Amino acid sequence: MNIRKAKVADVNIMRLMINSYARKGMMLERSLNELYENLRDYFVADESGKVVGCCALHIGWNDLAEIKSLAVEEKSSGKGIGRELVIKCIEEAGDIGVNKVFALTYKPDFFRKLKFKPINKEELPHKIWNECVNCPKFPDCDEEALIIELNNDR
Repeated sequence: MNIRKAKVADVNIMRLMINSYARKGMMLERSLNELYENLRDYFVADESGKVVGCCALHIGWNDLAEIKSLAVEEKSSGKGIGRELVIKCIEEAGDIGVNKVFALTYKPDFFRKLKFKPINKEELPHKIWNECVNCPKFPDCDEEALIIELNNDR
């Protein structure tokens, strides 16, 4: 398996994976337009030329970034692909000088295994709620917020 930056040719499969989880209420849906506009945020897991997972690192503010749209093809689930995608995003965050990376998730244990710590959502800057107002669950979000501080863990 190879983790690489996403390419334009990957967008349709990324959208299918992400939106299959969105239909189950596990993440926000992504439009083709949004994926193309934010393509540089995304990494994909490529297995023998086939995209089997994706994840985005989105810079939110100053030294804060968010892990977004982590999706792995269901039949490839449980192989560590999601873990490798998140690790790649964390490495990139460190490379570009971001000190903190957070995630809003329904799978907090997954992120805890990667040294993320729970944080109260209200401690995150209001700027990060930009997407949340479009979510059908807003303002009663039941996702958990977790954060990792890279300057302490690297």
